[in-house]
Amino acid sequence: MIEFLTHLLRHLPGRLLIVWDGLRSHRSRLVWEFVRQQRGRLWLEFLPAYAPELNPVEYLSAHWKQHELPNFCPDNYRELSQHARRALRRMRRRPTLVCAFWEQAELFNSPHRKETV
Repeated sequence: MIEFLTHLLRHLPGRLLIVWDGLRSHRSRLVWEFVRQQRGRLWLEFLPAYAPELNPVEYLSAHWKQHELPNFCPDNYRELSQHARRALRRMRRRPTLVCAFWEQAELFNSPHRKETV
């Protein structure tokens, strides 16, 4: 986790808000110490204990499994890894798709979503 956060800090300027699920490594003492050392540059927020509907990664994963990887039978882990990375790169080039995962999670008010009264 620290390697991931270090990478983000190196490539993304300014303060960063990280929204994580409850994975134990997200809450480790080492991670908290690293975040503290960043002196406010990183802010961590955690999703509720079990709330996949609030986690955009769940929607990304479902799309990935249903549209990018179905009927794919790799001969080895390396082949699976390469295919999966290519699929994620394709998805990353589709910002409307990625935004749709956030909208499905209803984490922000979308101008496209109609409010019901």
